[in-house]
Formats: sequence, C-alpha cells, structure tokens
Amino acid sequence: MTPARSAHRAVPPSATLAGLGADAAGARPVDGQPNDRADSTVSRRGKRSGGAIGETWSVEDAADLYQTRLWGKGFFDVNAAGNVVVRPERDPKREIDLHEVVEGLRERGLKTPVLLHFSDLLARRVADMNEAFQNAIRENGYRGNYTSVFPIKVNQQRRVVEEIRQAGSTFNTGLEVGSKPELLAVMGLTTEIGDRLIICNGFKEDRYIEFAMLAAKLGRRIVPVIENLNELNLIVTHAQRLGVRPRIGVRVNLSAKGAGRWRNSSGVKAKFGLTLLELLEVFEFLKARGMEDCLELLHCHMGSQIHDIRQVVSGVNELARIFVQLSKLGAGLKIIDVGGGLGIDYDGSQTSFEFSMNYTLQEYASSVVYKIMSVCDEEGVDHPNIVTEAGRAMVAQQSVLIFDVLGANRLDRHRAPAELPVAAPGEDLPRPLVDIVETYRSVGERRLLERYHDAVEARDEATRLFSVGYMDLRSRALVDQYFWATCAKIRDRVRDLGGDAPEELADLEVSMSDTYFCNLSIFQSLPDIWAIHQLFPIMPIHRLGEKPTRLATLADITCDSDGKIDRFVDDHDVKKAVPLHDFEDGERYLLGAFLVGAYQETLGDLHNLFGDTHAAHVRLDDSGEWWLDEVIEGDSVREVLQYVQYDPLKLSAMIRRECELAVRDKRMTAAESQKVVRAYEAGLDGYTYLETGESPAYPDA
Repeated sequence: MTPARSAHRAVPPSATLAGLGADAAGARPVDGQPNDRADSTVSRRGKRSGGAIGETWSVEDAADLYQTRLWGKGFFDVNAAGNVVVRPERDPKREIDLHEVVEGLRERGLKTPVLLHFSDLLARRVADMNEAFQNAIRENGYRGNYTSVFPIKVNQQRRVVEEIRQAGSTFNTGLEVGSKPELLAVMGLTTEIGDRLIICNGFKEDRYIEFAMLAAKLGRRIVPVIENLNELNLIVTHAQRLGVRPRIGVRVNLSAKGAGRWRNSSGVKAKFGLTLLELLEVFEFLKARGMEDCLELLHCHMGSQIHDIRQVVSGVNELARIFVQLSKLGAGLKIIDVGGGLGIDYDGSQTSFEFSMNYTLQEYASSVVYKIMSVCDEEGVDHPNIVTEAGRAMVAQQSVLIFDVLGANRLDRHRAPAELPVAAPGEDLPRPLVDIVETYRSVGERRLLERYHDAVEARDEATRLFSVGYMDLRSRALVDQYFWATCAKIRDRVRDLGGDAPEELADLEVSMSDTYFCNLSIFQSLPDIWAIHQLFPIMPIHRLGEKPTRLATLADITCDSDGKIDRFVDDHDVKKAVPLHDFEDGERYLLGAFLVGAYQETLGDLHNLFGDTHAAHVRLDDSGEWWLDEVIEGDSVREVLQYVQYDPLKLSAMIRRECELAVRDKRMTAAESQKVVRAYEAGLDGYTYLETGESPAYPDA
C-alpha cells in the first residue's frame, strides 16, 4: 500500500470497427434523468476518419459506442465539442469539460497521469443515498430513522473523508473504521461533531478498544461491533475503568449467501461475525451484568457489489428475524445495520451481471425499509433505526483517472513486400514462404476462412522448420510479414460482411487489435484490474466527434506482463478490446478511467516505484465555472525511494563521488560532472511517471 500523499465476451461483430459508422439508435434514459442529447454531427475526411469520404460520425454515436450515458447515470456525457463532461449535479447546464481541466492543470505545471475528484458529485451521491431512504421511509410509513455511514477503508484520503463529513452534515452521516489508525484519524476529524455515529469494525485488540472507550468518554456516539467473543470482555473492562456506559454492536454471520465476485465474504464461513450460538452468549454475558440495554446495534455483512436485489432482500429478511428475536429476549437493540453491498453499475446495463446491478438506489432503499418493517410489524417489535455502510456507492463515481497514450504497437502495419522474394541461384524458396505468398495473393471475397487456415498452417510450418535449422532468419521474418498482411486483408473483407462472418474470423478483429502504451501504473492507480479483474469504463476524453478507427488493448509503463487492460465494459458482458482513435507519435491523446473512487487509491502499490499520481479536487462555482479547490502533488522519485528505505542524500553523495573520480581519471570534465549531478538531483525531485521536456543537464539538447 502506498504511504500517504504529500499535500501542496469476445467482441461480437456488432462491436467491431465495421459497425462504428452506424447511426446512433438514441440514448436510453438512466434513472429517470434527462439525456440532454448534444446536437452535433460532424463530417470527417482524410486520415483520421478511416471511412469513406463524406462519412459522418456524431458525438451521439460516441456516447452510444462507449455507453457513456448508461454507466454515467446522468453524471457523465459527451458535449458538442466531442469532449467528455462531468455534470456533478446531473444538471446539463452545469458541467465540467474534462479536457479543459487537464489543460488547466498542465498550465499549472501538473502533467498526466492525474486523478480528478469532483467534490460536488460526491456531495450529490451522499444526498442521493439519504434522499432515497427518506423517500422509502415516508412512502412506507416507517417509524424509524436512517443514517448513512461511510467506511473510510473505501477511500481513506483525508480530503475525501472531510468532504463526506461536510456533505453529510445535513443528514448526520457517520463514519466507519476498521482499524486503530482509522479510529484515531476519525476521532480527530469529529472533535466538533461528536453526535455523528462512529462504528468500529475489524479485529480489535486491547488498545483499539481502549481508544473506542476513550472516544465514548469524550462524548462520541461510538459503537464497537463485536467480531469475536474476546472483544466483549475488553469492552466491558475498559468501559468500567473509564466510567462510561458503552454502546455495543454485534456482527452476526448470516446463512444467506451473497452474490457476485465477493459472494464468499458472507455466509457461515465469513471472515468476521458470530454464529447464532455465540450471539446468544454475548446477550447472556451482558444480561448477567445488567448491561443488556447496552447491546444497541445488530450488524451483518452481505457482501460487496451485490448485483442481484434478491440477495439483498434475503439477507435483510434474515437479519430482521434475528433482530426481532433478540429484542423479544430483552436486548436494547435500537439500530439494524445492513452493512455494505450496494453496487455500482460499472457497465450501465442494469442487469444481474457481476459488474452491474439489476436494481436502482431507490429500489434498494425501498426493499431494505419494507422488509425490516414487515418483519417487525409481524412480530410486534418497534421499528429500528436503519444504518447502511455503502461506501462504494458513495465515492466510486466521484473520481476519474486521466492518462495519456505514449505510443502504439500495430500488427497491421505489416504490409506485403512491394516485390516478391527471389530465391538465391541454385536454391528454392522455402515451401511455407511460397504457400503464404500464394495465400496472400488469393484472398478475395470467398473462402476467407479457408484462406485464413492456409495462412496459419504456413506460419506454423515455418516455425517448425526454423526451430530445427531448415529455414533462415530472413525467410522466417518474411513468412511473418506475409502472415500479418494476409490477416489484415482477410479482416478488411470480413468487415464488409458484417454479422455474416464465421465466428473464427470475427475474432480476428480482436486478435489483430493494437496495443496502446499508456503513462500509468495499473498496480498503483487501478489495482483491482490486476487483482480481481474489475471492469471500469475506459474511453477517450476528447476527439469524440471523430470516428474511432482502431481496436486496442492498453499496456502500462511497468515492466510486469500483468500491467495491461484487456477487459472492457460491454452491455452486461466483457469485450476484449476498446475502440480508439488513431494518432501519431508525439500527439497528445488522453484516455479516462471512470468510477474509480472506491478502493483504488487505498490499494495501490509501488510496483516499479511508480507512486501516487497528482490529484485535483474540482468544484463548480455559482456561475457554473469550474475551479481547483485543492491540488495534491503526486509522489516524487525522492519520496518513493524513502518509502522503501533508501536515503536520497546518500545516493546523491555517491553519484557526486563517482563524478569526481571520473574527473580525476580525465573521463569527463568538471563542467560535465556538474551536469550529471544536476540531472541526477533533478531526477530525484521529478515525477515518478514519464516526463517530457528539456533535460536538466542539457537544456539546449
């Protein structure tokens, strides 16, 4: 984990490039929000469009292609200029142009990659959650209250937690901690708002619980949640020593299984939580000491990113049943905490796909409220206050990672030689080379699959002959050149066939996709892509008025083979390549990864010593203009070296000494040695990501 920042399906034919020129069918409304379709169609000619002269491409096509309005949920769209915009309040009249923000940061000396936080969007999500539950409470006649609680493990950055604290002031939003360091941070952040609910989860040793009781002594509304029976003795001991009446919660293991990627984090084999027998032991322990009224909160963990509402209803029903039974036994339960699990629709399909969710926020709130109410009414128990810990749903949408493309590897750059190969006098051309040349020349409109198989066989045979010494390197390279030229020729014919192509040839589009090299570390900025194959929407943030003509996977700048992105959001499925624009070396081309506000900053690591990126918190003023509320510079090389116990001063001293020895041995002049030292020390102070610009040692180079 990176130390804290320093402040200051295979692609179907319909998804291939052959289908990108079709007129948009119209954007679908999302969550009842207006679409505000931009009225902009442009005609492109020349090398960028890649299509026929006069072919049109509109920003509407781009929004449909990248499904921006589906996963964007009213927060993201494409404007008439072809740039991605953020609408923090879902108001089409108040939007932020991402490309403008990145250019503004460059003017301030901050280059990509950069993580953008949208404070107003975060505030809107906090309000969305609370308003959904208030609507459900009002519509159902529920007689308890609702409190949203943010688990800071989801995004521990100081500014994000402070913004949630501020945005939640109207709703009395609380905070959840899962460790002693998190508790100490939250104690400091709540000195003037002691009435905010603080829930303590995670394994708790003596000092953790002591701090929780000290917080109670200071007047905090704090509830340590018992994860195992040993914690109960510690809570009672410290509470008695400090003279406080503790509020106690207990987490119970439900038999109801979760859904999706984290389904095994719940159920009887879950990491934390008590069995029903242990739950009764806790109650009897407290009752024997006259403290049964202290058992105020019943908690569970149903999973994370729950994509099926049926799992939510099943888990809440079981939790409510346990709640009413404990209440009848005499426990002082006042709060039912359904934990996290509220999902994010990463692909916009609103289905039971594991990276989506087949319900809306309002349906989730209504289901939770109604199920708890119906169980309590059936058993004649007062309605409890409801707590959720839906951190992902609060913060995922408020962050966008922007990064630039550095270069590309394109397989279809291989063209058949202008002249056919000629054998040396007295020799014959290798048979695989003759075969693949003939195959290339015979590619037409018919028998494309047969030609593809011929090309594969010729290449395989060339590989076998080369491996046993019967083919020279130049001939082997020529076979490869003709093979990729043949594949490109077949692919182009397949595009004309549309959906009528054989499946094997349809996959050729993906297998010949480009690799775009990007200035980021997946392990640092998007670790869930590597660790759990998480899907995030990824698309260009500009040039969307132009038709994308390439399919590509993405590779980062680490030296790890896992540092790649080859899974992209599709309509309740996964596609293996993303449509992108062609570009020339040295041209600025910017991509954005969206919905990355949950877990990514916290889980990022220092692979290859790439540190935290720059971060900027962006707001809208009353006139609708964006401004930078706070900029946090990313890690320098000096800082990341210190994280792993290097001493930059000693490193500089060793370089200086080596330069002096080089001067002594007349391998360089004194002036040259000073340039090396300056370059080295400037490198220590520089950004860990790739930088362009003049050299500190040779500014005129």
